[in-house]
Amino acid sequence: MDVGDHVREMRKQKKLSQGDIEARTGLLRCYISRVENGHTVPGIETLEKIARAFDIPLYQLFYEGNEKPSPPAFLKPKNKLVWGSSGKEARMLRLFRRCLSRLDDNQRELLLYLARKMALRASVLAAIRK
Repeated sequence: MDVGDHVREMRKQKKLSQGDIEARTGLLRCYISRVENGHTVPGIETLEKIARAFDIPLYQLFYEGNEKPSPPAFLKPKNKLVWGSSGKEARMLRLFRRCLSRLDDNQRELLLYLARKMALRASVLAAIRK
């Protein structure tokens, strides 16, 4: 099922007309018809407007399941304890947060630049040692 079919199904499910969607989004009724019939592919901003008109999260225009999808594996923590969640690491993290919150934009850019340089150098040195 493509996005246009999802838009049509959602609109019918919510008992809305294309005119109602036009009023809620500011998109022309003929454009909504073209989207629903697969004659045009809407941009992400347009899809966000349509999702807001339906009072649904954006992912539901693409997702075919009934329940909320689970996050990708790389977003799930491998173990319960995450660095900075307790003890000495938590105190260090609070200190970093406090210090970083006092930096202005130029100082923050400089710090990130130095961190990138250090990480690049560390990876080069690790590659040389192998």
